[in-house]
Amino acid sequence: MIKLISKRVFGAAAAVTMAATALVGAGAGSAGAAERAHCDSAERDMWSEAPGIDVFARGCSIPDQDHRWYRIEIDTLVQKYYKTEYVTGRADRTKTVHDRTVRCLGHLSEKNTVHWFGCVPH
Repeated sequence: MIKLISKRVFGAAAAVTMAATALVGAGAGSAGAAERAHCDSAERDMWSEAPGIDVFARGCSIPDQDHRWYRIEIDTLVQKYYKTEYVTGRADRTKTVHDRTVRCLGHLSEKNTVHWFGCVPH
């Protein structure tokens, strides 16, 4: 009987812990919301396994404040596909897509070009 009660108490405690973790996780996700940016055109390398983590863009409007994540809306994105994991010359093929959104960790800008880095596969 005591064994059955301890199992029920342990199960209830685990359920409460998981629910609290889910609520904290949901709150943390909204607290780190991404700031929006817009770019007219961009290029991204596409490797055999997944997209590259860097995006090079032009004609960008960048938010004034620093943020942890940026959601970049791109009018024209040129994806360069490579068969290997190394840039050894020209791309095997390219694909142009329109009205894409990419999420990146940060950026560096120089004149008219913005280097978005830490971009997650989409």
